[in-house]
Amino acid sequence: MELSLLEQVRASCKAVAEKAIHVHINEDRIPSYAASLPLEQATFPELDPDRHYLGRGDDTVAFFLTLNTINFGSGYFPHLRKRPGMSGYFTVASSLNDYYREHGPLSAHQLIQLQAEDCARIFGQDLRNEPVRELMQLFATALRDLGQYLLDGFGGRFVGLVEAAGSSAERLVHLLIQMPYFNDVEPYDGLAVPFYKRAQLAAADLHFAFRGQGPGRFQDLDRLTLFADNLVPHVLRMDGILRYEEPLTARIKAEELIPAGSREEVEIRACAVHAVELLARELKRSGQDVTAMRLDYLLWNRGQQPYYKQVQPRHRTRTVFY
Repeated sequence: MELSLLEQVRASCKAVAEKAIHVHINEDRIPSYAASLPLEQATFPELDPDRHYLGRGDDTVAFFLTLNTINFGSGYFPHLRKRPGMSGYFTVASSLNDYYREHGPLSAHQLIQLQAEDCARIFGQDLRNEPVRELMQLFATALRDLGQYLLDGFGGRFVGLVEAAGSSAERLVHLLIQMPYFNDVEPYDGLAVPFYKRAQLAAADLHFAFRGQGPGRFQDLDRLTLFADNLVPHVLRMDGILRYEEPLTARIKAEELIPAGSREEVEIRACAVHAVELLARELKRSGQDVTAMRLDYLLWNRGQQPYYKQVQPRHRTRTVFY
């Protein structure tokens, strides 16, 4: 029987974790680590209205679909002009929020016209910086793709895309990965390894923004996996759940870029996904039914703490997938 879309993510990441040579899961530490997690921090998050366009109905749907379309570039973020006290992600999110508050949502017709120069203005970036120029070009391409996809299939309506998912997060993922920059799949030893990080996160963000109602109502959120980026694997590594072989550790410490689609990069992401599955299974065994989505939220926010940001660098990869 063919696996569902998100079960393919789980099965592929498990297969990578079992044969990985650069990254390993310390499975003996899973029970104690699971027991130590402050699960009260994995409850419904309160999104910050200074950084996210909330309470605006269909326009909020437009905001989160647009934001998740460009929620990538962590490998470029060291070059990004960040807002005071903000990470790269929050710089992008709050800049888009400010634009929406001043000008209203970008329509599908506006999206298909966007160029790198427009993105630089919206996000307050300097195109004379070559990595930043490259990122703004990628943003523009992603946003044009979104606009065209909406016009071709959904009458230009953001909410039409969400309605087509029929209250299924997995179906929303399927719809989003028809766009190239959402189709987050990497090759590994003859396997096609899907992660679908941003497509899954779009469903979670809508769920949080609408508190599980209306466009945020999905009946299958428990099917979502970890949203595999470069921060949660770093948290799991710092907390002793993931172990990297010394050559990879040295490259990350030297702040060398890890190529997108390399064995090392795929193993980092896949082992993080599978480790969170093991944590969720362990918690369920002890009577705590916690989803991968909730664990992702807990671990990603843990990664915002200075300890995780400053003690050791995390891996950086220039990719459109995170």
